[in-house]
Amino acid sequence: MEFDTVIHDGTIVTAGEIYRGDVGITDGRIAAVAERLPGGARRIDAGGRLVMPGGIEAHAHIAQESSSGVMSADDYRTGSISAAFGGNSSFVPFAAQHRGQSIDDVIATYDSRAASSVIDYSYHLIVSDPTEDVLTDQLPRAFARGITSFKVFMTYDLMNLGDGGMLDILTVAREHGAVTMVHAENNDMVKWMNRRMADKGLTAPRYHAVSRPELAEEEAINRAIQLAKLADAPLFIVHVSTAGGAAIVQREKLAGAKLYAETCPQYLALTRADLDRPGMEGAKYICSPPLRDVQTQEALWHHVATGTFESVSSDHAPYRFDETGKFLNGTDVPYPKIANGMPGIAARLPYLFSEGVVGGRITMEQFVALSSTNAARTFGIEKKGRIAPGMDADIAIWNPETRRTVTAADQHDNMDYTPFEGMELQGVPETVMTRGTPVVEGGALKVEPGNGRFVARAPADLRGRPGAAVKEFDPAHNFGSDLR
Repeated sequence: MEFDTVIHDGTIVTAGEIYRGDVGITDGRIAAVAERLPGGARRIDAGGRLVMPGGIEAHAHIAQESSSGVMSADDYRTGSISAAFGGNSSFVPFAAQHRGQSIDDVIATYDSRAASSVIDYSYHLIVSDPTEDVLTDQLPRAFARGITSFKVFMTYDLMNLGDGGMLDILTVAREHGAVTMVHAENNDMVKWMNRRMADKGLTAPRYHAVSRPELAEEEAINRAIQLAKLADAPLFIVHVSTAGGAAIVQREKLAGAKLYAETCPQYLALTRADLDRPGMEGAKYICSPPLRDVQTQEALWHHVATGTFESVSSDHAPYRFDETGKFLNGTDVPYPKIANGMPGIAARLPYLFSEGVVGGRITMEQFVALSSTNAARTFGIEKKGRIAPGMDADIAIWNPETRRTVTAADQHDNMDYTPFEGMELQGVPETVMTRGTPVVEGGALKVEPGNGRFVARAPADLRGRPGAAVKEFDPAHNFGSDLR
């Protein structure tokens, strides 16, 4: 067999095994995996390197306006370049519907924005205005196109759907095989805390962490899961930041719920003490849910290692530390007026590899599952996330020994800071390929904007998740079963 490219003498790491071998690539697909493969118009020596599926970043805000009208700093060109330098060969950012917008117009807008991506991409929709036409016509059209996931909010007045709205949208998702992602925080708890903070004049960045208590996340996670169980719909809890929330997810998954979840590097690496940095430096670390404490970090690492989370995602929400981003409303404003979010798309995988694999918290196989394979399975990305014949040749070649200190310049994004500044990490992605084409190699970008393609996705793989037995819908109880 003739190959366009052969990656040889590397250590191949998948979500299930580690072995020495070669990978042959033809026409953008993996054509063969064997102990030794001859030929190849190009041969890449991976000796001393790890050959892994390229990362799939499944939680990022790229070229997206917030509900308050702040545009993220990264467009699809800079955001995808940053993702690629961080070891990712594809990503699934959000396409946000705001009140009054049609889903059709939102998708058309993001199709235009995404045309400059250097890696493959899809979208999760954000739904904030589920009108009858959206539920019965527009969302089903989006699902048919292969956009098979969307996010809803239980907080923020301009995004919160309420429990009834969530049940309606969960039902539509179940009927079409889509996954509903949810930002789970109790809106009234947060608003009540914000009023108390304001009344007492506690408005510095440090009080952002106080204003969004752990109980607000834990209550909302539990409520979201119960709503999804009633609708018999798959649910994905995004950015779990609390030990209590993770424990609820673990318990419900063990009971068979159609449930997925993630946490993020910032909740493993940073604490609320970072919000108390001098002056307004703490504004750099405002994100929601907020950073917690060292004890919570330890608990979340335990859940990462024991399978509670499908993925560790960046929640890349880049707002520059200036009047275009964090300080759009001014530099001397209370914390609720500061743009909410942090960058991290390039740091996600180097941090997870260094602190997870090198730090002895997770195995290399778990790293692959958390960084790529699980996201592909959860979000229906059928041709990515594995090294096997027939799959897209989305491959990252890592040097596991190289050490590097994180700097803002190394992130290759459109930001003026990184919250991971100064961290010394071990393990660097040296080559990142999308469909067999090197996107990043030797520290340089090798493709032009527009190299990426839209990826249509299938429904989630729900095997092993039977769901909850809701008596009111059980035919054996002879009532209510016709409601399904």
